[in-house]
Amino acid sequence: MNSQQQRPLIGISIGDINGIGTELVIKTFSDHRLLELCTPVIFASNKIINFYRKSIPEINFNYQSTKEFNRISHKQVNIFNCWEEEIAITPGQLTEAGGIYAVKSLSAAVEALKQNKIQGLVTAPVHKKNIQSAQFNFTGHTPFLKQSFGVNDVLMLMTAENMKVGLVTEHIPVKEIASQITREGILSKLNILKESLQKDFGIEKPKIAVLGLNPHAGDEGLIGKEEEEIIKPAIKDAKRSMLVFGPYSADAFFARSQYKKFDAVLAMYHDQGLIPFKSFAIGEGVNYTAGLPAVRTSPDHGTAFDIAGKNKADTSSFIAAIYACIDIIENRIEYAENNKNPLKKMTATVLANVEDESLEETEE
Repeated sequence: MNSQQQRPLIGISIGDINGIGTELVIKTFSDHRLLELCTPVIFASNKIINFYRKSIPEINFNYQSTKEFNRISHKQVNIFNCWEEEIAITPGQLTEAGGIYAVKSLSAAVEALKQNKIQGLVTAPVHKKNIQSAQFNFTGHTPFLKQSFGVNDVLMLMTAENMKVGLVTEHIPVKEIASQITREGILSKLNILKESLQKDFGIEKPKIAVLGLNPHAGDEGLIGKEEEEIIKPAIKDAKRSMLVFGPYSADAFFARSQYKKFDAVLAMYHDQGLIPFKSFAIGEGVNYTAGLPAVRTSPDHGTAFDIAGKNKADTSSFIAAIYACIDIIENRIEYAENNKNPLKKMTATVLANVEDESLEETEE
């Protein structure tokens, strides 16, 4: 993607205005080499950009301001002004304004994504408490995007160089996890995961591992019935259309590096998947929302109020999220082209069939 016509327009929602989101944007796009790969459109306001730019004096960050998509410049960073009013910016503090304007930025960016004004979206971190309102009753980006695009289900998928971990349940209290584990829910997540691995990551015949819910994957019903009554039947259903194995005892699965034998892992709940992901992932982790008709990624960290406004934010995960967004857009284009060309698709299938080892013997 070297020409201006081919470079995707990547939208950036600014996140909590008192967090590190704006600093991440300024530091990241001060490297003009990124403009060779994409055209960034920042959904915020000139005033918030200028406020944080003063706290990073060594950065050479230039931009153009606009309120119209037909005036987007492919030669520089674009600030798409979502508001004009003066607002109090208090780095490091949890305020009502921080949540209100995070939602304004996100809503404008998602609307642009739905209308194909931008080709992908990277979301800077929000704080789950102060974004709550009568108009925004979501625990985070993922459920909001699910409703915005009107899809039946989505998958929170953490990706890194050496592993991918999806979640059956996301941000819910631990005491509610078991009640949210259903045969239909697991099968839905597996179908999304398989399709995403093929379409978004270019893996023709993905191999997927499923973790159990209980310690030792239930020990054949001795420690909980979910594996026998829900998880195993869901895996059996899924085997009709994909290579899926399990359920595995989560502790042994990661301790023995069994995740290296699979293209992705489906965990039952947040910490079961996120703790090993953040412990073993090589490179910077990215949060990807699989199952949407559009592409959305984000860094795998939060608002970092403790360092906000102090010029200490590390851009590594944010940059990785931008690269992932661009890569997935390109993979989707290639996937669509392969499906239009039977010969190319047949060649890819033959190559994928060269090595089709059985993994059943690794189950416990």
